[in-house]
Amino acid sequence: MLTAPTLESLTLNVTQEIHVRAAVDATFDALLEQMGPGNETPDGKPLPMTIEARPGGRWFRDLGNDDGHFWGHVQAIKRPTLLEITGPLFMSNPVVSNVQYRLKETDGGTVIAFRHTAFGFVPDEYREGVGRGWTALLDRIRNRAEANRNKR
Repeated sequence: MLTAPTLESLTLNVTQEIHVRAAVDATFDALLEQMGPGNETPDGKPLPMTIEARPGGRWFRDLGNDDGHFWGHVQAIKRPTLLEITGPLFMSNPVVSNVQYRLKETDGGTVIAFRHTAFGFVPDEYREGVGRGWTALLDRIRNRAEANRNKR
């Protein structure tokens, strides 16, 4: 007998907040770099992506010869305080995600409030690893922004 999916089994919510010791502009630049050509897997393998940082712009992995993987569209961008993406992201399943990076300048740097909300069929293995992947990306953003904070 098949069991009907529950709302809980069809939703995913991940929230994280980090403090970056760099100005909001440098942090936003690091965000775009790490979501784009500087992207890596959580275990440090290169996973270069393309992000067209404008409303409606695509976020995708280009494998050449018109091969690749579409992750989403830029739903909203307001430099240097907001980047919002909507799409399937890394999931080849019937799912839609909304990812938001909200940046706020504070004394001593920038706070990034991150949220990933998804609705649809999210396999358990994705559910288990998604937090680890976003944490790794946020750590790379912080490291890049802090390393470049004095180069402006």
